[in-house]
Amino acid sequence: MSTYINPYTDFGFKKLFGEEASKDLLIDFLNAILPAHHQIAELSFQNAENLPDTSNERKALFALHCQSANGEQFIVEIQKADMKHFKDRLIYYISFPIRDQAQREDRGFKPKDIYSISILDFFYETDKDNATFYRCIGLKDQYNNVFYNNLQMYCLQMPAFKKSDRELESHFDKWAFFLKNLESFDSIPQILKEPIFEQAFDTALLANLDREQMQEYERSRLSYIGIREAIKTAE
Repeated sequence: MSTYINPYTDFGFKKLFGEEASKDLLIDFLNAILPAHHQIAELSFQNAENLPDTSNERKALFALHCQSANGEQFIVEIQKADMKHFKDRLIYYISFPIRDQAQREDRGFKPKDIYSISILDFFYETDKDNATFYRCIGLKDQYNNVFYNNLQMYCLQMPAFKKSDRELESHFDKWAFFLKNLESFDSIPQILKEPIFEQAFDTALLANLDREQMQEYERSRLSYIGIREAIKTAE
């Protein structure tokens, strides 16, 4: 039995990033990715009624209303999704905050900045040997000029992250290393002995789950394993 939860399960992902008690972890993780002018000072979870229709999608997708240190407000969609037609669904998910803002505007339409961050336990690139772990995607024209500044999409292909603990260069690297290897750790690696990661490890510790939570996690883990095995069989 592992010591820590699998962060790619619906339960594990929500435990780390989708609860009020784990907001500090989520803010620190997002600030390691987002640009300097949009470092998060505060965030709140959007009402689930505005998210996709199925319960499975809601478990793997969080819409966050964020405020930067200078008071500017923006939106982050964070998702963990292992699914077919990923690119199509990514665009579909982004349409929710855009549509929601359009419905609320009385005069004109100037939406807040929107960031989409996707943590993927699979390759969306077909050439897996040359796949890139981190991609930042924006809207540009044929001359590589930015067409629209207010929408950025970040895709993290976790299987493509290959760095060892000795190769970690940034706080973002440390978060990637944590997520990629969490379930295999028996204890906290020396490189991650910082307060924020110690909090993350404590949140992810299976021994801290009560009986009901443990049963829910086991159902989520078995579902995850079933999906992975089905994919392997299909391949």
